[in-house]
Amino acid sequence: MSIDPTPNPDRPFDAIIVGGSYAGLQAAMLLARARQRILVIDAGQRRNRFASASHGLLGRDGMEPGAIAAEGKAQLLAYPDVQWLDASAVYATGSHDNFLLRTDAGHELRARRLVLALGVVDELPPVEGLRERWGRSVFHCPYCHGFELQQGRIGVLANGELSMHHALMLPDWGQVTLLTNDTFVPSVEQTVALAERGVAIVTGAVDRISGIATVEMADGRTLDFDGLFAATRIRIASPLPEQLGCEFEDTPMGAIIRTDALKATTVPGVFACGDAARMMHSVPLALGDGALAGVATHRSLLFD
Repeated sequence: MSIDPTPNPDRPFDAIIVGGSYAGLQAAMLLARARQRILVIDAGQRRNRFASASHGLLGRDGMEPGAIAAEGKAQLLAYPDVQWLDASAVYATGSHDNFLLRTDAGHELRARRLVLALGVVDELPPVEGLRERWGRSVFHCPYCHGFELQQGRIGVLANGELSMHHALMLPDWGQVTLLTNDTFVPSVEQTVALAERGVAIVTGAVDRISGIATVEMADGRTLDFDGLFAATRIRIASPLPEQLGCEFEDTPMGAIIRTDALKATTVPGVFACGDAARMMHSVPLALGDGALAGVATHRSLLFD
């Protein structure tokens, strides 16, 4: 279902959800079930579009991520008060009960509440061959992809302190080697902790990734792995939070939108959920976040 390109400005939506991936779909579902008049604006760029399967989601374990999102969208659009717009929201302003959004397609849309389910962009370490394998044999979440490596050989490509966390977690999923890549030097205490977990350490710069997950070192060494893990830096995939005046919170991965326990941002009437508003990222966590944001947004419409 698409919207009228010239909607009535005197009848704003109860809520506009910006982002139609997992968190946005879940927030929209609960608002739709509360019989609110809502609009979902989606640019069609799911963060996990590179992965062939999504794991850890009860009832959908191992399904193709796009199929999960498509099924959710179809179920959402069966509700009578839901509209959907394939576009990018590029500008937002306004305040409680009176927000204005503009899209790259020229729409001007008003809403009483906003739910920002914007997602994030992963900034990968600058290693040749890494991006082409992202989501296929190079991963960021052990809970999402670790089991499928069948306790095999796992490399952790260091990219700062967060890589230490990866290296200490991953021995539960396989035989782990930390590749320092001239970007991270474990302290004496960290080296002891790694040894206690059975983690090998390989120093030196990584030149490129080839094959499934073969690491070619700058000094000519070649190391074969069944999968690699790499911590990324993230950036929020939209200028809207800054335009609205939302506050941000720094994390080891990058800035996220600051929210309270009910997913309200620091701007009254604006809620945020999913990867742009939490440090830990996965489909199940995004769905839970979206559910909370949807309920909180409805409560705000009733009581604030």
